[in-house]
Amino acid sequence: MAIYLKRGATAEAKAENNRQVRDTVEGILADIEKRGDDAVRELSIRFDKWDRDSYRLTPAEIQACIDTLSPQDLKDIEFAQTQVRNFARIQRASMTDVEVETLPGVILGHKNLPLNAAGCYVPGGKYPLLASAHMSVITAKVAGVPRVVTCAPPFGGKPAPAIVAAQALAGADEIYCLGGIQAVAAMGLGTQSIAPVDILVGPGNAFVAEAKRQLFGRVGIDLFAGPTETLVIADEIGCDGELAATDLLGQAEHGPDSPAILLTTSEKLARETIAWIEKLLDILPTADIARKAWETYGEVIVAEDDAEMVRIADEIASEHVQVMTADPDYFLKNMSNYGALFLGARTNVSFGDKVIGTNHTLPTKKAARYTGGLWVGKFIKTCTYQKVLTDEASALIGEYCSRLCGLEGFAGHGEQANIRVRRFGHREVPYAGTAAPSELTVADA
Repeated sequence: MAIYLKRGATAEAKAENNRQVRDTVEGILADIEKRGDDAVRELSIRFDKWDRDSYRLTPAEIQACIDTLSPQDLKDIEFAQTQVRNFARIQRASMTDVEVETLPGVILGHKNLPLNAAGCYVPGGKYPLLASAHMSVITAKVAGVPRVVTCAPPFGGKPAPAIVAAQALAGADEIYCLGGIQAVAAMGLGTQSIAPVDILVGPGNAFVAEAKRQLFGRVGIDLFAGPTETLVIADEIGCDGELAATDLLGQAEHGPDSPAILLTTSEKLARETIAWIEKLLDILPTADIARKAWETYGEVIVAEDDAEMVRIADEIASEHVQVMTADPDYFLKNMSNYGALFLGARTNVSFGDKVIGTNHTLPTKKAARYTGGLWVGKFIKTCTYQKVLTDEASALIGEYCSRLCGLEGFAGHGEQANIRVRRFGHREVPYAGTAAPSELTVADA
């Protein structure tokens, strides 16, 4: 049985935080839906101290942001975007249209159709997270979305140059310097100056995530998201305390509510990791945030063996799962609930977050039980179609359909089948409604 050397916040405390966020977001969305741009402007001034005639950046402003970056900065952004684009293209190629004759004269198929407009939120109030621009904009463009809108908050009282450059280089069609609930609502609901989109994607704080959740149904969303989560699965062969501590704190710095969990078969490694975390928190520049996350949401679990670690890990269903054990592939073969796996000590979550090519927008709050992360498929609708090419096929399917509709009591559905049996099969079938066929006029039929 597993031993918990450290536990995180209770479910009750988390639920209370969620309730407060939910109520705040609900009121703000209603206000933006009613008043549009005026409400958006008031919120931008209130939360970001940011106001301008139009929140959309002009081509000259975008180029000015690009020009502030060094050649090396631009090369680094382009390298990361190349990796993301390459993998997205591979994913897109895996999605094929199909058309097949399932019965003589019966053609079924599906087409993979891109959405018409996507809204990409790029967080940047605390850190200018330009990587989120790669992950959302490039993926949407590879999927074939013709209109991609981006919103990112101001950073230091102005548009964040690196974020703007990343958005532009990724191919965004409209770039807005706008953050928070107001940005998500403006894209999702539309305002007088911003046309609504079909899907909202991208990470954000608790308020951004809740706004997306409440807008789901009116628009699509990539996934239900919460604070960044990381789970390190380790043993003494594949890892040491310093490495485990570094990787836990590397994700805990995202925010004071970011869970960081160590799951191991070694109590010795567990205690070494706890000690290393305290050492690193004395020197980490982001220690104020990481310490709060670790003290409130950090956990250390000692399991009996690898099989129990798989069971516990699947229960946790973490966004990021870093595996540093003697046999990382064991977890690849046996785990089923995770946002993304990082296998072996040579890789880490930061590689996935920034540059390696896989998408960093991933499920949290146990959503990994039923969904994966953002990918080209999120921007594509797989839509079916059918064709019946012969009279014989229409009559054959019609007879089966008529009888099945009768079992359900759907007379109108049944008559859709019956009329085709009569016309194309030249067989008498009683009318499914109140009158027999002989009592109908030509106009009625």
